[in-house]
Amino acid sequence: MKAVVSVRYGPPGGVLAVVELEKPEVADAGLLVRVHAASLNRIDWYVVTGRPILSRLMGSGLRKPDERRLGIHFAGTVETVGKDVTDFAPGDEIFGAGTGALAEYVSVGTDVARTPQNASIEGAATLAGARTALQGLRDAGGLQPGQSVLINGASGGVGTFAVQIAKSLGAEVTAVCSTRNAEIARMLGADRVIDYTREDFTRGGVRYDLLLDVAGGRRWSELKRVLEPDGKLVIVGAPKGGRFLGPVRRMASLKLASIPSRQKAVFFVAKPTTEDLNVLRDMVESGKVRPVIDRTYLLGDVKVAFDYLGEGHAQGKVVVAI
Repeated sequence: MKAVVSVRYGPPGGVLAVVELEKPEVADAGLLVRVHAASLNRIDWYVVTGRPILSRLMGSGLRKPDERRLGIHFAGTVETVGKDVTDFAPGDEIFGAGTGALAEYVSVGTDVARTPQNASIEGAATLAGARTALQGLRDAGGLQPGQSVLINGASGGVGTFAVQIAKSLGAEVTAVCSTRNAEIARMLGADRVIDYTREDFTRGGVRYDLLLDVAGGRRWSELKRVLEPDGKLVIVGAPKGGRFLGPVRRMASLKLASIPSRQKAVFFVAKPTTEDLNVLRDMVESGKVRPVIDRTYLLGDVKVAFDYLGEGHAQGKVVVAI
């Protein structure tokens, strides 16, 4: 099978290759999936570049990647089921997460769900990544119907899902994005859009119950101005940061700075729950959420896809068709 691998750390153009590998074996409690599309995420970029270096010390491999295969989120067709699997059968259309998804085949566990009937295969490939928005708003943020939420970075892969999910949870949504992305934020349901090139959202005098910070880049002294006295900041993104610590330094500084205040800063990592994949599928099928795809590349153009991802200006998700 064809698969994308990273031979060492560095710029995507110099370290990525499409190679021939053996099909992965299916576990007794797993599935072998014929992948049709995979979406790229910021974590994929970190894995390829080896930045920050802290990530290497945490298990990705010190001098070169321990796991050469790339990709996490996918959509495809079940080819083979393990002997202990009863919920899926060959031919089922599914989406989910699994190591090495940028390949013609991927072996996964049961952290998958059936593809929404009204979603394209490319759109379905983005949905596992929407768990970050769902869990950030619902679980880490505790968002309730009628509350107000500000989404900073509303036009990217997480942000476009966050706007829609927040609306589906009954919140009043304000989206922060650039001029070119303002219209799509409105189309996705934002009640108000702040163009950060023209207005500083931290000085608008409006306070929110929850701030979901996808874009990062602002200090706690600025962000707390837009929170209600008992409001919460949920950090799901940050600038790339320095060579060693990357975005971790900023996340830690925000957390520490918020400790004396009733307003709290929370950083979290999305959990791989099948239940939430099914929640997202239902949201798509009911029309409450739709994937937003900026660009779709072919497998042979994966280096270009990663370069574009690294620029940090994608409107929605970047997808690789396989």
